[in-house]
Amino acid sequence: MTAENMTTPPIAERRPVTIEQVGRTRTDAYSWIRDDNWQEVMKDPSVLQADIRAYLEAENAYTKAILEDPTEALREALFQEMRGRIKEDDSSVPAVDGPYAYYTFHRTGGEYGVYARKAAASAFDETAEPEILFDGDALGEGLAYFDTGEIAQSPNHTLLASAIDDKGSEFYTITVKNLETGEMLDDVIEDTTGDFVWGANSDAIFWVKRDENGRSSAIYQRVLGSGEDKLIYEEEDPGFFVGIEESPSGDYLFIRTAGHTFGEYYFFPSDAIDPEPTLIAPRLEDEQYDVVDFDGAFYILTNADGAVDFKIVKAPIDNPGRENWEEVVPHQPGTLILGLEAFKDHLVRMERKEGLPTIVIRARETGEEHEIAFDEAAYDLGISGGYQYDTTNLRFDYASPSTPDQVFDYDMATRERTLRKTREVPSGHNPEDYVVERVMAPAADGEEIPVTLLRRKDTPVDGTAPLLLYGYGSYGITIPADFRTSRLSLVDRGFVYAIAHIRGSMAKGYQWYLDGKLKDKENTFTDYVSAGRYLVENGYGSEGRVVGHGGSAGGLLMGAAANLDPELFGGIIAAVPFVDVLTTMSDEELPLTPPEWPEWGNPITSEEDYDTILAYSPIDQVENRPYPAMLITGGLTDPRVTYWEPAKWVANLRHEAPEAGPYFLRINMDAGHGGASGRFEGLKEVATEYAFALAAVGLTDTLDLQRKTEPADAE
Repeated sequence: MTAENMTTPPIAERRPVTIEQVGRTRTDAYSWIRDDNWQEVMKDPSVLQADIRAYLEAENAYTKAILEDPTEALREALFQEMRGRIKEDDSSVPAVDGPYAYYTFHRTGGEYGVYARKAAASAFDETAEPEILFDGDALGEGLAYFDTGEIAQSPNHTLLASAIDDKGSEFYTITVKNLETGEMLDDVIEDTTGDFVWGANSDAIFWVKRDENGRSSAIYQRVLGSGEDKLIYEEEDPGFFVGIEESPSGDYLFIRTAGHTFGEYYFFPSDAIDPEPTLIAPRLEDEQYDVVDFDGAFYILTNADGAVDFKIVKAPIDNPGRENWEEVVPHQPGTLILGLEAFKDHLVRMERKEGLPTIVIRARETGEEHEIAFDEAAYDLGISGGYQYDTTNLRFDYASPSTPDQVFDYDMATRERTLRKTREVPSGHNPEDYVVERVMAPAADGEEIPVTLLRRKDTPVDGTAPLLLYGYGSYGITIPADFRTSRLSLVDRGFVYAIAHIRGSMAKGYQWYLDGKLKDKENTFTDYVSAGRYLVENGYGSEGRVVGHGGSAGGLLMGAAANLDPELFGGIIAAVPFVDVLTTMSDEELPLTPPEWPEWGNPITSEEDYDTILAYSPIDQVENRPYPAMLITGGLTDPRVTYWEPAKWVANLRHEAPEAGPYFLRINMDAGHGGASGRFEGLKEVATEYAFALAAVGLTDTLDLQRKTEPADAE
């Protein structure tokens, strides 16, 4: 097998291994693609086993020869279009922190951001010269991969700490810069998650350790200049991840340790050295809580006592246990409380009702509440907490599929709204040229599935338009109805772009999530197919001209949907797809496996979980079906969905359904879960995906992947 001039698909060698588990037996013919030394590969890709590298490079060569080379001009046109919609010298809205206003900006042609500040009094003076604190373009120059974690100034504004990952493995290194002299301190902290918080006296950093299996496992304190790290908290349960954050007032630091469905918080004074964290409330299975400090107490967002869509309670700081929780905002079924922000005189919460987010503001003195209203049929909303606590200003972001992102400052006392920034689209964009719709598709069991739609006004709804159907549907993550300029490259070519808000997300509340996990996971997949069939029946697309798109757990969705209803699709784009579910959930060495058992089940100990997962795991359910063309991507240093999952899936598809497809595998040999780093390199990957989508529905001159004949009969 060579990687040169590959015009026929590579066929991976089958080396069957028998696996016995909970009284069941299965065979894995491609387990050899998983390098036994995978932890080292994450940190140093050059150590990848030679036969595995040869196979992956052959797959890349085939994809290049058959997909990328024939669409080179189209991909370049798509890339230039998408780049032309980006304001290259853009900047964020400055956020005031004491004497300075901090913000990021990009240079024309620059791949990476620049972190800067100017005097607070000049926050909105665009002529004020910035003081550059962190230059991503300079630091990332010449690197195949460059990503930043946390970048944060010290409370006294004299130091800057930053976290950098230069391999895509998500192991970050923290360094500290003296902003007065420009010199780097001797303090270098390795093997972090990229998350950290400054101590209040600017003399210590509290950081999160990533262990050898990639799990965020402990909190350490580095007193600057000491050269030593002191363990503050270590989580023994491999199913829990650890994080650290500053309380809204800045008086406390919170340690949060949690799995998918339950966890607990600890706190300590933010100026402490060698602190002993205090537990707020011990972990209880299936009970979640999050904490802010407000009005001299801890305010806690929780699903305790059957509050499926969450409620808010408060507790005294000196005795915050559950026995002292006092209800503040009661549970309202169907109104999901997404999060809390606290300011000196206002408590702010984000809610979702009928699939749409809202902001609710509560005055400290009176308890009076009001909502910030929005008019569009579907939109996205986010709160920017900022650095200030004693302020009446709330900053929030708003967008819709047709409306570019807007940043508002909102006075919570006067209710005055000030538009600070609207995202510029240099090549031009008129929201009036587009139609945004929200429809409800019937599920197989009668539930209604929200679907967000974007199309041009002149795109007909008569079944002649191609349809791209995006989905995710896991972990309670709800795909926002936001603005993405890249989508316009498909929509402007006649596509209808749809997002299916299926079970497994929290689009319709927390129960919507619960009904799409564990034994009910199949609902996620059938919801997606039902949404696609409903859109076809109502003229938004047609059978065989639907392109499915999803990544990570959404890639699992793509694999499951292709098995359920392959004839629906003309193409499938599965980015870093989690498709070898049974094997991965049985591999305790992998960093995400123990924490994922509450989401998927534990097939190591449970026959029921084994059988449930086996029934939908895409690799295990591959048969000789009329699969559409597929573009499947991965990253060699991806710790979340390891490279061997997409590679094994493609190998199995070629073996079981050789006359279907074609199947294109593209493994980024220099990146991880997020793909290529940088503003523009990432767009090139999107351009490849969209060129594939156009080819899958017959809209390219140089490559037509649209089905011409039926594949071999399914067995």
